[in-house]
Amino acid sequence: MTATAIVLGSGTSNGVPTLGVDYTPEFLANAKNHRTRPSLLLQGPSGNLLVDCAPELRLQLLREGIGMVDAVLITHTHADHIMGMDDLRSFCLKSKRDMPVYARPEAQADIRRVFDYAFRPFPDGIEVPRFDLRDVPDPLVAGGMTIETMMVLHGEMTVVALRLGDFAYVTDVSEIPEESWLRLSGLRTLILDAVRIKPHPNHFHLDKAIEVARELGAEQTYFTHLSHDFDHDVTNAALPPGIALAFDGLKIAVTDQVGSR
Repeated sequence: MTATAIVLGSGTSNGVPTLGVDYTPEFLANAKNHRTRPSLLLQGPSGNLLVDCAPELRLQLLREGIGMVDAVLITHTHADHIMGMDDLRSFCLKSKRDMPVYARPEAQADIRRVFDYAFRPFPDGIEVPRFDLRDVPDPLVAGGMTIETMMVLHGEMTVVALRLGDFAYVTDVSEIPEESWLRLSGLRTLILDAVRIKPHPNHFHLDKAIEVARELGAEQTYFTHLSHDFDHDVTNAALPPGIALAFDGLKIAVTDQVGSR
């Protein structure tokens, strides 16, 4: 199995640049300092799995030339991860079926509340997204990929993390339970939350993320969910070897070859 992971968005919940903030021309001149809200696409041998639906989802998918999404995994239901779900309407119309959406039971309840219209009947000619809500399995099979799912903590909230072969994605995390920690060894590539420089109660901050990245020992770790604390090139130059900032549009080759666990 070969697949590609595409970082659709690498920014924190406000996005970068953030409204109402003044930035230097040098900061704004670097395209990698322009970060949409966090989302990931896994392109498999036979289809695409979307991980979260950022508010900029339509623009993210157009930017990457993605013509179809076959299934969705929602890690949790904070606004920066679900408010693009209405854009799934186009794929429902294209496929003529409800979009499979994998989410934890409490997340399914949130989706039904926020997007209640997606579950109500309408007369012919009124187009709305349709979601086929499903519990998160382990593994999750989609697009010819077999994806391990595991749970991490985001403050008091439980968030879904995932592993596909030699790649893992752990967004919005303040603690990795031991059971999930053991499943994150032997990675070639890890994408990990590192929201800002100073400590945060619900996210890894920079020093904590570096500590966790070193302990997990992936060959290459990319930090995501990034605030404007991070000037891309300046920060990258100061990070330890094997650790770098993610950016919108980053593409990572994924294989099913994994290290020992």
